[in-house]
Amino acid sequence: MLKIYKSNCDTLRELAITAPEKGAWFNLINPSPDEISEVASITGVPQDFLRSALDEEERSRVEIEENCLLIITNIPVARGNDIYDALPLGIILTPDYIITVCLETSEVLSDFSHETARLFHTVKRTRFLFQILYKSATLYLKYLRQINRRTDDIERQLRRSMKNKEMFQLLDLQKGLTYYTATLRSNGIVLEKLLRLGSNSQLQHLIKIYDEDQDLLEDVIIENKQAIEMVEMYSGILSGMMDAFASIISNNLNRVMKFLATMTILLAIPTMISSFWGMNVDVPFRDGSGGFMFVSLFAVLITGISAFFLWKKDMF
Repeated sequence: MLKIYKSNCDTLRELAITAPEKGAWFNLINPSPDEISEVASITGVPQDFLRSALDEEERSRVEIEENCLLIITNIPVARGNDIYDALPLGIILTPDYIITVCLETSEVLSDFSHETARLFHTVKRTRFLFQILYKSATLYLKYLRQINRRTDDIERQLRRSMKNKEMFQLLDLQKGLTYYTATLRSNGIVLEKLLRLGSNSQLQHLIKIYDEDQDLLEDVIIENKQAIEMVEMYSGILSGMMDAFASIISNNLNRVMKFLATMTILLAIPTMISSFWGMNVDVPFRDGSGGFMFVSLFAVLITGISAFFLWKKDMF
């Protein structure tokens, strides 16, 4: 899908592909080969740049070629209550346009719409780039807080049920935090490189950082560092919690097995005694009228004594 926008006077206009204007924003979501070729011919951007973000395993990086600046950053994606992932987002700056390429619709770019048009300007390409990066960093923080709340909910459920379902949910959250740790670190390297590129006079036609843009980029770097600290802290807490509950579940299983073994011993005693008096040989009280009662009371007495000693040994 290809959409072309340009913000002007607090409004966001959608432009036709045949009449793009200077300062326009090309937004490609899972583009087709024809759309990639068309955008490449209009903007002069190499097709390799446009395809870079279409690889799910693409790492964050900055690349410069002729009149194009490619920034690959990983943005957070929530795919359910317990499934969090990261997705490459390609942002390309040219002297006249800004281009974003992503495999699927994300909350990062969806926030730049007609309702929020007064907060950004596609003509100010560098500032718009930093606003996208800032939105990504704040979204990481939002999802990390969601993961923390979800972890607390699962912990309360585990205290009551101790089922494998909750452990698998914690495992999914741990996997999401692992992804976020790697992507936030690589994003931090990209942000630091952008900060250095802004002071390069030879790239002023592509990325020119004014004082306000400098402050915004520094805010993005701070938010990214805060997200890194949070994800490391939550990952440590979640890892410790999983180990603790795994030990608790194993301990509970041992207690159940100990109880079942104790009950097996107690049930075997009357069975063994009744088996002795059931043999086809001469046994005491064989011909007596109270033989059955005596054997039953004797079996109960021995079982009771055994149960008392097992209870003293904390087998129950």
